[in-house]
Amino acid sequence: MAKGDIDPLNTTYLFTFEKTYDEDVFNEYMNIHYADSIIYSGVYVILIFGIQVFMNNRKRYELRPFLALWSGWLAVFSIIGTIRTLPEMIYVLRNYGFDHSVCNSSYMGKGKVTSLWTALFVSSKVFELGDTIFIVFRKQPLIFLHWYHHVTVLLYSWYSYPAMIATGRWFMVMNYLVHSLMYSYYAFRAMKYQFPKWVNMFITSLQLIQMIMGIVVNIASFYALEAGRDCQNSYRNIKYCLAMYFSYLVLFSHFFYTNYILKKPAVHHKTH
Repeated sequence: MAKGDIDPLNTTYLFTFEKTYDEDVFNEYMNIHYADSIIYSGVYVILIFGIQVFMNNRKRYELRPFLALWSGWLAVFSIIGTIRTLPEMIYVLRNYGFDHSVCNSSYMGKGKVTSLWTALFVSSKVFELGDTIFIVFRKQPLIFLHWYHHVTVLLYSWYSYPAMIATGRWFMVMNYLVHSLMYSYYAFRAMKYQFPKWVNMFITSLQLIQMIMGIVVNIASFYALEAGRDCQNSYRNIKYCLAMYFSYLVLFSHFFYTNYILKKPAVHHKTH
């Protein structure tokens, strides 16, 4: 393994599950089962809208303690994920530059902490579907952005993982970081903590920045391929990803405008 490929900042302490992680087993599973994300997405859509119909003439469930626990463990997971992946990103940018970060999949590979946390990241997109169960049982508004985002992130993450695309480094780190704040916010809200308007605006602004950066790194990867440079990505993946991130940018911008500019914000709906 080439010197510099491993982020030395993450090898000072290794969790037991990080030491024993078998990358080959997970890679083999994803190579065979990546299309299962379509099944998960289909079941998810049928279930959430089925529950909405079921709840039409029923009283809402409060579920605050369960929502606090759910959001709390996802917050902790995202915080640890950020701690374990962000140092590699910083290390690569400092030592190899931006082009390397969008064209070289050095965050993947045996013995790398970030490889495990990439596997956990794509796996978590299935569990995060559970967010919507709370919305429909609590009879809160289920906006299109919420369930569309859940489905497309799951489909794209599972589709892209077997290719080990270099831009996945950016998508993963940004998502872990934003979710660290977002799920912490939801956990405290479930415990009836009140936040000023600027906190809602700040989280949505971070989400908008995430979408803009997603577009930027895709364009950078595209131009690297066009220039004939060695870049671990494909035109097809870039096309799908650009369409996805652009749709997110439009939807999140609309959400921001309608909730924070046109009128006073109502209860902050889950939009991640």
